[in-house]
Formats: sequence, structure tokens, C-alpha cells
Amino acid sequence: MCTAMTLQSQSKELFFGRNMDFSHDIIPQLYIVPSSYVWNNNLNNNQFTDSYRFIGLGQELDGILGFFDGVNEKGFAAAVLYFAGYAQYNTKSVHKTTQPIASIDFLHYILGKCASVKELPALLKDITIVGIPDPVTKTIAPLHWIATDRSGACVVIEPTERGLELINNPIGIMSNSPDFQWHMTNLRNYIGASPTQTEEVVWDNILLTPFGQAGGTIPLPGGFTSPERFVRTAYLKAHLPKPKDSREAIAACFHIMESVSIPKGAVVTSRNTYDYTKYTAFINTNTCEYFYKTYDSIYVTTADLWHTETV
Repeated sequence: MCTAMTLQSQSKELFFGRNMDFSHDIIPQLYIVPSSYVWNNNLNNNQFTDSYRFIGLGQELDGILGFFDGVNEKGFAAAVLYFAGYAQYNTKSVHKTTQPIASIDFLHYILGKCASVKELPALLKDITIVGIPDPVTKTIAPLHWIATDRSGACVVIEPTERGLELINNPIGIMSNSPDFQWHMTNLRNYIGASPTQTEEVVWDNILLTPFGQAGGTIPLPGGFTSPERFVRTAYLKAHLPKPKDSREAIAACFHIMESVSIPKGAVVTSRNTYDYTKYTAFINTNTCEYFYKTYDSIYVTTADLWHTETV
């Protein structure tokens, strides 16, 4: 389970980030990958060369380096989220006219190749995403991706039974299953939610008044399922006063993610493991700065693309 969002400040800086919710043990590390970095596709050991330098949070396990989110020097940012029950991609390379990319390598591939969201359609035409087991879950993880850039453009990339779809994301929010279009339709169930409230009504000559503030938020869902997190994030983002600058924007981003952050113990999987928010991270795509904190710390750590050692 994860939630991701974009937010633009009055100064036109675009921020992008996410909660990383997971039920498996991970130890995320910060990596900087230089331009012209040569790496092997985990599918067939074909070599790729990155065009752009990028910074990202990821993990290396069993000799495989996988990324969870990141931003490159052009301000193109992306993240990978779970898409259980809906993700469908090839389990082997069958297309001779396209370049096969392992599902766990796809985020690295686009961060190293794309300067903007506009470049994604052409790139996706030339590749086939192939599902392979990842070293953390030991399964072919069901995945989908969200990407954005400094212009504020945002898209979702979903491999479904309909094929690999590139979907415009006008709300700049993403969670997990069902598919993105379902989540957008589901928002219509909550059009009664409001930051204001009805101060009084009369039922059969009985005057009814609210218990205090926030009566307009009663329709909002309160659980941690993907649809509920999507709705709460969309509501909070839509009614947030637009941040004036970077400092206000980062504070706003973390506050919104707090509303969908999962504490340990709230969700237990069928494997009897806790599914909780391992970290929260936000990126200033204009400056390529990272701001992140882990579950065990209340402090926000900062890093940027140009002042951290490379892999």
C-alpha cells in the first residue's frame, strides 16, 4: 500500500512525493546515479546507459538495485506503487520489435531516459515491461507508476489486461488498486465533503446543531484502504491554501501524507506481518532536493542531486 501526490507552490515549484507503505522488510537507501551510468537489465543482462543523472530512494538486495522513487536532473520524477489484482504484464519477452524491460527496472529506466512527461509516449512504444520476481517479496510484484515534471504535468502508467496504458493524471494523486480511472470515478461519491459545515437544521421542529467544527468532513472515509487514502488525499490537496514558497509547500506535503500514513499495528497481513508506512519522501523537482523521514524518526532528512556521493 502506498500513496503519492504532486503539489505546486505559488512560486511555481513542483513537489512530488509519497508514503511508502509495505509489509515486507526494506531498508531504503539514498542513491545518486550519474549520467552515462551503465547498468544491466535484470531480465536478460542487456546493458543500458542512463542519459541523465538522478537521485532516488531504493534498495540493493541479492545484487539487484531497485528504486522506489526519484528525480533526475531535468526535473522528471517518478515512483512505483503496488497494483495488486490488476497489474498484468508479460512473464517472458515475446515481442521481437520492442525492447524488454524488467518490471523492477522500469523506474530506473525512465528516470535515466526521460527529460519530461512528454517523452513518455514515444518511449513506451519501444518497450515491453516483463514481470520478474523481485528479491524482496520473491514474487512477480504487481506494479504501476506515477510520473511528473516541473511543468506540473502528471501521468499514471498501468499495465493491465488492456495493455500498457499511459493515463493523464489531472489530480496528481495515486494510490493502489483498483485502476486510476476507477479512483477518479469514485471521487463522485464524496462531493458532499466540505471544509465548511451546516450550522443548523430543523427536523420536525427540532433544532439540530453541530458538535463543533469539521461537520462538513463527515462524508470522508477514515480507513487505510487504497480508495479511502485516495479520497482523503484528494480532498486535502483540493482545499489546501496554495503554499507561497518551498518551505510552506514541504510542510503542507508532509501534513497531507500524515492523514494517510499507516501506524504499525493498524494493518496486519495474511502473513501476520505489519503493513505500515516505512518512509515519507518529497522532492522539489525544480532544485532536485529530497526531503524524507522514516517511520522511526520524526526528523526530516534532506539531500540533493548535486551534493551526495554517486553509486
